[in-house]
Amino acid sequence: MKYRSLMTFFLVLCLGILTACSSSPKLEGSLSYDDIKGSGLANSCPQLPETSMDSINIGADRSYQLKALCLQPQTFAVRRSALMKRQESKFVPSKLLTRESSTLDQISGSLKIGPDGNLTFVEQGGFDFQPITVQLPDGERVPLLFTVKGLVAKNQDAAASLSPSTRLVGTFEVPPYRTSSFIDPKGRGLTMGYDSAVGLPVQADREDFSRQNNKAFDIGQGHISLQVNRVNRATGEIAGWFESEQPSDSDFGSKEPMAVEIRGQFYGRIESEIA
Repeated sequence: MKYRSLMTFFLVLCLGILTACSSSPKLEGSLSYDDIKGSGLANSCPQLPETSMDSINIGADRSYQLKALCLQPQTFAVRRSALMKRQESKFVPSKLLTRESSTLDQISGSLKIGPDGNLTFVEQGGFDFQPITVQLPDGERVPLLFTVKGLVAKNQDAAASLSPSTRLVGTFEVPPYRTSSFIDPKGRGLTMGYDSAVGLPVQADREDFSRQNNKAFDIGQGHISLQVNRVNRATGEIAGWFESEQPSDSDFGSKEPMAVEIRGQFYGRIESEIA
């Protein structure tokens, strides 16, 4: 009886060890498409360990590229108008509705010392926009085009290096949320559809009528701050936090855009161009 109980114990122990080994997670570098699909990992930016506290010198006589720039938003806030006249408008936390497709990735651009002596980054291309929608606590939904198109950012301390204290600040363009061929539910559009959805507008609503029917492809402007807090000189990698503020969608000028504040983390890689 004791022998049978002992054999049962060892059998359970061996099965437990085999199960634990077979269910061990794979390394990130060995993940397949099926492992990543639906997991949300594709929406995450790479990160550096907290021990990466080096600095990368940027020579004034050389050209550099900032590649694989990735911006992963983590919090959203929308500025709401004050209910009372004496109150100030404030940013209200909002909820992301676009699931796991909000990250900007593979953005690249030039990085060099400008004529004014400041380190300057000029964005040149990549997956630099992402249409997303956020929801306010009262249920209102705010669409926006999260982007850094045409970003020109400069170092604030006039240092010719990238270190954990470097902060790049600049502005960028914000195109409309939709393309010019979009047609609204009443058949109106910028390049297609009807010119008007009603016959004779009421005199009191003439201004509102004009805004709803005269579509305009307006380009907004946003600004962003990239705070570097980790640098790996051996690999040229940098990482840190960003804070961006940009306008939301205006439906081709038919409504006033809202200011949206976006915060998150970023990652990039510095490469020197060979002359």
